[in-house]
Amino acid sequence: MPQRILVIDDELDMLMLLRMIIEDKTDYEVETTNNPSEGLKLLTENHYDLVITDLKMPGMDGIELFDELKEIKPDIPVIIITAYGSLEIADEAMKKGVADFITKPFRQDNILFTINRVLELARVKRENIELKEKLK
Repeated sequence: MPQRILVIDDELDMLMLLRMIIEDKTDYEVETTNNPSEGLKLLTENHYDLVITDLKMPGMDGIELFDELKEIKPDIPVIIITAYGSLEIADEAMKKGVADFITKPFRQDNILFTINRVLELARVKRENIELKEKLK
């Protein structure tokens, strides 16, 4: 079963670009929404292996979305993408547990590398937890 990625960004062009890059170059399934509240709803109703979200969105920014998302699915990795990156925001995001922070514009190979790395790390963490449970 292919891994599933939810992309949340208020810019429709960015949603289409990320879907195209990811689905053309990987076996991952991508679902998109331009509404952070809808993204949270989708997370409660469906299984995703990764969330990619924009930082600056109307109504709810990426950090606020991350905080709410962690209440619903604490183990899901999140990558934040932004054109308005600063070291302070990136530092805050990483301290909260964001898997990675990428600035726009990004290169296709960089975003794919980051997605693959974050998904692999999440897989290793899951396997580690499962093995610890079996040892008990």
